[in-house]
Amino acid sequence: MRPRAPFEIAPKMRPLPPRRTGVVGVLEVGTSKIVCMIARLKPREATSSLRRRTHSVDVLGIGHTSAHGIKGGTVIDMERAEHAIRRAVDAAERMAGAQIASVIVSLAGGRLASEHFNAEVDLPEPAVAEGDIRRVLDAASTFAVGEGRTILHALPVGYALDGAGGIGEPRGMLGRRLGVDLHVVTAEAAAVRNLLLCIERCHLGVEAMVAAPYAAALSTLADDESELGVTLIDFGAGTTTVAVVENGHCVHVDGIAIGGQHVTNDVARGLSTRLADAERLKSLHGGVMAMGADEREMLTVPSISDDHDLPRAIPKARLVRIVRPRVEEIVELVRDRLHASGHAAGAGRRIVLTGGAAQLTGLAELVGNILGPQVRIGRPLGISKLPEATRGAPFAVATGLLVYPQVAGLEHFEARRRRLSQGDGSGYFSRVGHWLREAF
Repeated sequence: MRPRAPFEIAPKMRPLPPRRTGVVGVLEVGTSKIVCMIARLKPREATSSLRRRTHSVDVLGIGHTSAHGIKGGTVIDMERAEHAIRRAVDAAERMAGAQIASVIVSLAGGRLASEHFNAEVDLPEPAVAEGDIRRVLDAASTFAVGEGRTILHALPVGYALDGAGGIGEPRGMLGRRLGVDLHVVTAEAAAVRNLLLCIERCHLGVEAMVAAPYAAALSTLADDESELGVTLIDFGAGTTTVAVVENGHCVHVDGIAIGGQHVTNDVARGLSTRLADAERLKSLHGGVMAMGADEREMLTVPSISDDHDLPRAIPKARLVRIVRPRVEEIVELVRDRLHASGHAAGAGRRIVLTGGAAQLTGLAELVGNILGPQVRIGRPLGISKLPEATRGAPFAVATGLLVYPQVAGLEHFEARRRRLSQGDGSGYFSRVGHWLREAF
């Protein structure tokens, strides 16, 4: 196996201490919108709901603006993307009355993918100690990642003692050999580097990069769903991403470069209207399930040319006939990818939908027909002081980034930290220096 260079692992943050209050800034960089949120995380007592959360989240400021220079979740125009990010951050800082120096960033592009790596070590003593867990995690961390890929997450899914799996917490248990299953989420290195550089140009540090579907799962899934098994599908504008959660662990992440913007393009072509008008028609009247009155209900379609052409009237059913095939294609692609991953059987019984395109009328019913009967629209859970307009599925990723500091400690990057410490420093700016030297 080849050794990994430090730049191949995205910046990772230290977990928030369970008894410390902190202010965090997060940034969702999507194809259609950029969202910045600033929130205060305060320690909370354990409760029967959302048991994995150690802090309450109080939103202090929100800024969101239309995205520019982003396509398929990746940066394609550095200058335009930088200006859009600056506007969103400035609006959030004004609302919060505070400035932020760094952010936690989501990544939806870059062809997200998952791999699982297993390792075993001998136990010097019968009982599993903390050092044994570190050793087995380090052994699993010696994996080789494909050329041009960057590691976003390294999540221990489960442990095994003497070949018996299904162990969530092995400390203190007796055995001779300790094994671990490590779930590694990767993305294209170029997409990660360019997003990092774009945010650096805004004079912001990057605390961590989080896969968008993993972030959405953190904010919208109830405890029982996570334990029983659930598939979260985030319908974004440029990408549709998937996270499978079983036994409380994220076990699979995937993404396809098709989303709500492709539906808008179909509407614009099919009705010969401007993209802005097509987006409005899709958002206000679009759906995927035909109703009896759709043939009689008429919609006004502005012309694609100058203002002298009169708008046309079309039945709503025609709009549905344009929207449905593309949405069916997206859902069927997700189904095929889930089957290929081997995770469709257990998690396919429960589906949670997030993202802006999840608001299409009838989408839950269509997904239920193709993937499984239990489908719901996911909304942020346990986030206080959210404005009404941001409490829905389109803001699941941004609010999930606010939850991420509470679970950052679940990830394992000890091997990386040791390699970085051999250089000039192991802090944030040292990591950026490694990235920029390798990338440019």
